[in-house]
Amino acid sequence: MSRSIIPGRSWWTAVTVTTAAAVALGVMAGVATASAVSSAPVVTRAGLDPSLVAGRGARVDFVEQEAENAATNGTTIGPDRSAYTLPAEASGRTAVKLASGQYVEFTLPSAANAITVRYSIPDAPNGGGITAPLDVSANGGRAKTMTLTSQYSWLYNQYPFSNDPNAGLLHPDWWITECACVPAATTPAPVITSPFRPNHFYDEQRLLLGQTYRAGDKVRLTVPAGSKAAWTVIDLLDSELVGKPHVDLVAANVLLFGADPTGRRDSADAFDRAIAFAKRWHLKVYVPPGTFQVNRHILVDDVTIEGAGNWYTIVKGHEVALSTPAPDGSVHTGVGFYGKDAASGGSRNVHLAGFAIEGDVRERIDTDQVNGVGGAMSDSTVDGLYLRHTKVGLWFDGPMTNLRITDNVIVDQIADGLNFHTGVTNSLVSNNFVRNSGDDGLAMWSEKTQNAGNTFDHNTVQTAVLANGIAIYGGTDNTISNNLIADPIREGSGIQVGSRFGAQAFTGHLWITGNTTVRAGTYELNWNIGLGAIWFYALEKNIDADIQVVGNSFLDNTYNAIMLVSDFPVKDQYSITNVHFADTKVDGTGTSVVSGRTAGSVSFGNVDARNVGAVGVNNCGSFNFTPAGSEFSMTDLGGNDGGWLAPWLLPNTITCDDRPSVVPPPAPSTW
Repeated sequence: MSRSIIPGRSWWTAVTVTTAAAVALGVMAGVATASAVSSAPVVTRAGLDPSLVAGRGARVDFVEQEAENAATNGTTIGPDRSAYTLPAEASGRTAVKLASGQYVEFTLPSAANAITVRYSIPDAPNGGGITAPLDVSANGGRAKTMTLTSQYSWLYNQYPFSNDPNAGLLHPDWWITECACVPAATTPAPVITSPFRPNHFYDEQRLLLGQTYRAGDKVRLTVPAGSKAAWTVIDLLDSELVGKPHVDLVAANVLLFGADPTGRRDSADAFDRAIAFAKRWHLKVYVPPGTFQVNRHILVDDVTIEGAGNWYTIVKGHEVALSTPAPDGSVHTGVGFYGKDAASGGSRNVHLAGFAIEGDVRERIDTDQVNGVGGAMSDSTVDGLYLRHTKVGLWFDGPMTNLRITDNVIVDQIADGLNFHTGVTNSLVSNNFVRNSGDDGLAMWSEKTQNAGNTFDHNTVQTAVLANGIAIYGGTDNTISNNLIADPIREGSGIQVGSRFGAQAFTGHLWITGNTTVRAGTYELNWNIGLGAIWFYALEKNIDADIQVVGNSFLDNTYNAIMLVSDFPVKDQYSITNVHFADTKVDGTGTSVVSGRTAGSVSFGNVDARNVGAVGVNNCGSFNFTPAGSEFSMTDLGGNDGGWLAPWLLPNTITCDDRPSVVPPPAPSTW
């Protein structure tokens, strides 16, 4: 979501600041030459044995294989969780680096005729990206060549980031961790190394193989001689058996209205004509296999648009600079399917299915409406889309109600994967796969008007480069259930419950049930501390709704599993209460199970923890350190195994260690 980084020095930054947390995480890092490992396929989900996350996350059509588990003569990089490093942004925090002539070879675990490769190649010296080849061969046969690009990756600098690796600080009047100072107010001026804070390294690309290969066949990715890329990092390969294209003969086919399936001519007007005809005759719009160039929004209302499947029907466009800014502040437009603005009544009965939307967004401009799907859509569905290289995959501005977002793949976004913004009610986001978002993977943001009665269920969110896997900013009676969230990179958590960004207060209830986080809890650069895998943050209001956190698993937590915090300027003004944890598993924490940095209260029942790196509860309260103990109290409802909630900690013993040492936990295992 759009966010503002507080420019001043944060309240809990030490007088002498180092990136100690990141250094501690460096213990997890290592670089080694990979040998040709066993050719037996290793299938993972979020970099783990699938049995550890069974029943959580999206049910997808592809199978994930991490490059570090495949046969290779390249070099394994990682594991490392330090921000601004290639391993940290990789799935599982490990990848394989290839030089010219080197390969990584995957053994297919099941029949497949298509692959997705997640990769990174260097930026151009002055930004803007390069292209480089990657040869793909099967069973030693003739290779196909993928053309990789870094044109949509490599951001730098402070928020909202830059494409220029050589640029000076965007905000020299902001406090930064690197010098523990405000550079513009410091004499002598600190030396700031460029590129400053490189990030968003990865992109992914899909390829139809042209035939079906069997389980046990081998797919080799090779960097050919003469590649422009000094190195090529392969993170993972997804393999898939793609079905035949969907055909609809009783529909308004966009070809009949002048659409060009080769992508050479702009087809936006043809789409408009097909939509108008379909509405007049009560037909669906059909978009057949092909690549269709669209460089602006397609307005949709009371219409169904279906493609042949998101591997076959691709709607792709350029980002276009506007001659004058739009009323909403946009300075660009681009491909996107938009409902009418909520102020104009919004759209209804819109159904989008079975195609890809591929944008051309390479920089973050928060006012730009260059999202894959947007506007307001009530009583509508979005199903089976593939969204890539837009600013936000799906951003909805309410009020609106009864929207169903299902079975979509959302990747390589500059900002959020999906955001329900302002007055979205009674809507469902289910069985979606989100990877490499540049901000929150999935978010509900109750700015000005409450989001209410919504559910995020059985989604998978991986490698959010900034912020959180799933974030809830205010709202009423919402549910976060059965999701799988892995590898948030920096300044966020697996799940955040936040009173911030001008959101309405939490009211009613919030259910957070049956979710699993993996390698979550990041280093918060502005605060210089580690965050929890689930993070409650009272910045602008109390958090006092009925919050039930039940049946969740927090695995391989980089720092603590659970964090509750209010910022120092408001530490005696806002609190967090009425939060209840039950039937929870915590397997591995770099520091404590719970970090309490707020006034408030929480209860625990049947919360089991093992492989804990520090005292079970790091209780700082509001940092007033009164004789009565911490302002943060806990209730033991019984069944909390593992010794982490010892009697002497209850109800509010001060155990405050502002920046505890990090003890990397062992890999999670079956409980």
